[in-house]
Amino acid sequence: METLGDALPREQARCRELLVFYREIGPAGAFGAARIDDALKRADQAVINGDLAAMIRVYQEMREFE
Repeated sequence: METLGDALPREQARCRELLVFYREIGPAGAFGAARIDDALKRADQAVINGDLAAMIRVYQEMREFE
């Protein structure tokens, strides 16, 4: 069983890689890049604040990015 403490940083890293690809697309990827960037910022803030509920919400959101 994977814990949120293990899964969230892994998902953040995956989304950071995705963000690079979306930015490389150019204007067509701008909306997706903005959504991913926003989620990453909220994930970082949730971790800093120790807000477990926010961590769960943003983790679930980030899992949907492709």
